Amino acid sequence: MKLTNFIDGKWQEAGEEKYTAVLNPANGERLAEVRMSTKKEVDLAVAAAVRAQKKWVLVPAPKRADYLYEIGRLMKEKKEHLAQVLTKEMGKVIEEGRGEVQEGIDMAFYMAGEGRRLFGETTPSELADKFAMSVRAPIGVVGLITPWNFPVAIATWKSFPAIVAGNAFIWKPATETPMMAYEMAKIFEEVGLPPGVANVVFGSGSEVGTAMIEHPDVKVISFTGSTETGSKVAELGGRHLKKVSLEMGGKNAVIVMDDADLHLAVEGILWSAFGTAGQRCTACSRVIVHKDVKSELENMLLAQMESLTIGDGLDETVKIGPVINKQALEKIHSYIKIGKEEGAKLLVGGHVLADGDLAKGNYYAPTLFTDVTSNMRIAQEEIFGPVVSLIEVSSLEEAIEVNNGVKFGLSSSIFSRDVNNVFRAQRDLDTGIVYVNAGTTGAEIHLPFGGTKGTGNGHRDSGVAALDVYTEWKSIYVDFSGKLQRAQIDTD
Repeated sequence: MKLTNFIDGKWQEAGEEKYTAVLNPANGERLAEVRMSTKKEVDLAVAAAVRAQKKWVLVPAPKRADYLYEIGRLMKEKKEHLAQVLTKEMGKVIEEGRGEVQEGIDMAFYMAGEGRRLFGETTPSELADKFAMSVRAPIGVVGLITPWNFPVAIATWKSFPAIVAGNAFIWKPATETPMMAYEMAKIFEEVGLPPGVANVVFGSGSEVGTAMIEHPDVKVISFTGSTETGSKVAELGGRHLKKVSLEMGGKNAVIVMDDADLHLAVEGILWSAFGTAGQRCTACSRVIVHKDVKSELENMLLAQMESLTIGDGLDETVKIGPVINKQALEKIHSYIKIGKEEGAKLLVGGHVLADGDLAKGNYYAPTLFTDVTSNMRIAQEEIFGPVVSLIEVSSLEEAIEVNNGVKFGLSSSIFSRDVNNVFRAQRDLDTGIVYVNAGTTGAEIHLPFGGTKGTGNGHRDSGVAALDVYTEWKSIYVDFSGKLQRAQIDTD
């Protein structure tokens, strides 16, 4: 199967243009070939989006929302099929695949509700017989650049608020996971979304992504990916005076205090660290543990890690799937050497899994380091794989200091039964998301998602806050006094 672009409500024909293979990371199977587009296709998509948006903005917001309700209904109907496709091309276990599709369904219905809100503000004027208000106005055409680790959820976080707010969009999915974008484009087509409102252009970031950022008619760029790439997006977008929304890396920590429920903490750590094979921006890669319970927690983690099943995510008994590709395996493994050289003690894992059927895919053993100090590279840099570092501390204050001592600020967690510890932590942890007695993952679509410092640039996906990315505030003054009234002057 050849995946071609969806532009102006039509599928481009599969010609002799360049294509690249889409591989199943669990077994190396060739799933499809995806088109590697050029600036020419971006220009076509933007032109279609510009034409469509001029009409789309005139559709009442509740009517725009009706399309999202229908998209959500179709996603629900096709949930199992979508989850199966997601697991095949990305690798996460099928249970997580179903959860991710559900997140997209939830986002459709939630943002559809905004079609009858999109609240502005009314406020008194300082002048008599004058009315003042502010409303949300769509920006126009937006560009969406999404990653491979959550190919449906993150795309819906971005596209659905853009749609309901009255924008048209061009979506560049990750080259590793284009099949989910293809499936979503088919849903857009099936619900009858007006041609040009939603456009999918496959290709590389250097070609398609750059062309989107540089195009004068694309007013907003929303990007999720690595901090390194996000910095380049921000730099290029800044040159062209774009509004740029960035959601990037994380180095997330679970804090385990001496009064914690250790069994619950272990469950939270395992799910946060090894779900999606550690390939989450919210993955737990550091466990900051009080010295009085470190040894016990360490032993409990080791015991539970032995029971983790690893393999093809379509197998319902498997708990950890493959990583995305060979390059990811190499990057993850390079950090094992770094950790050892820095003096960390490797307790378990630290190697590629290549026995039997695992040899066909990209599997890495769940890995646990101990005796890690907060300044080590494995405690500072995003590894993006199933690797966790245990860092010992002697107080809550030290735990918070260690948590905050990285360049990222996405997610953090504390396990404690002490309400005072909990309230101090949620105040002082400098991350965009804080969990109490839960792991570092589990965001829900009706709250803002994003982080501080090197994780982002102040914008948020999901929740009502997502609308701020895709709308501008317009202030409106209506003077019905019948005379010229000057603000700040004619007020006496």
